[in-house]
Amino acid sequence: MISVDTKKKELVGDFKNGGQEWHPKGEPEEVRVYDFIDPDLGKVAPYGVYDVAANQGWVSVGIDHDTAEFAVESIRRWWKEMGHPRYPTARRVLITADCGGSNGYRLWKRELQKLADELGIEIQVCHFPPGTSKWNTIEHRMFCHITNNWRGRPLVSREVVVNLIGCTTTEAGLHIRSQLDENTYETGLKVSDEELAELALERDEFHGEWNYRLRPREKLVAT
Repeated sequence: MISVDTKKKELVGDFKNGGQEWHPKGEPEEVRVYDFIDPDLGKVAPYGVYDVAANQGWVSVGIDHDTAEFAVESIRRWWKEMGHPRYPTARRVLITADCGGSNGYRLWKRELQKLADELGIEIQVCHFPPGTSKWNTIEHRMFCHITNNWRGRPLVSREVVVNLIGCTTTEAGLHIRSQLDENTYETGLKVSDEELAELALERDEFHGEWNYRLRPREKLVAT
């Protein structure tokens, strides 16, 4: 079971970052007065995947749009780097997520279907109802610790963001791996009714709009 979500987008550069950190007396770290986005560094969008049972996480630090393609690519990278090595015989992955943004709508389902087909495993999704996303496990098991770890430290580069996330640990044994995702993701992609009908989508009886599964489709073999 994994819990997924996008953390708040962060400005990259010598900007103020909330919190306090120790420094030698009289040597405060200087930051910009105004938070005007740096045209070269821009923002980053950390997309997190938290393995509830293992207390381990993965964060893809995106530099482009926060889309469903980016979300599923982050899950794909978690599976290849952490999920499959830990659960080599798994036949199903359960995902809990909020029901908006990059984690909802048609494109999210289409991309998850592609992942299910690629990996040959069933992907089950349980969305939190509107207004309850803060109950998602990743919020209070991983994201809060990342925020605490980089408090008071300007995120001066993308590498700093990746390293600070990857260095986040807790006494309970939380371990996180992080990687920069330099891909570009197009916005405004549409999924037609025909494409949606081709998905191996099975909705649960209880609130099927929030609870459903995508089964891997059989691959056609050319003869």
